[in-house]
Amino acid sequence: MKLIKPAHYQRNGFDLFDMFEVIMPRSWVRGFYILNIIKYLFRFPHKNGKEDILKAGTYMDRLIKYEGADDETDATSTKN
Repeated sequence: MKLIKPAHYQRNGFDLFDMFEVIMPRSWVRGFYILNIIKYLFRFPHKNGKEDILKAGTYMDRLIKYEGADDETDATSTKN
């Protein structure tokens, strides 16, 4: 994760990506993660190779975690 989250992305214990998930609409957060996955997979053969694949994987992990949070919310909600 440190590949895309160096210390300068953190302020007062808050991570920039975590803040995105709080302040941005859900569709924007999904788009942010998906577009970064595409970007890194598209450029990996021409720029940073394996490092870009790992970065794409990091964004995929973030997206999976983000979507998983939605599942936990659904499981505890009273919606029918």
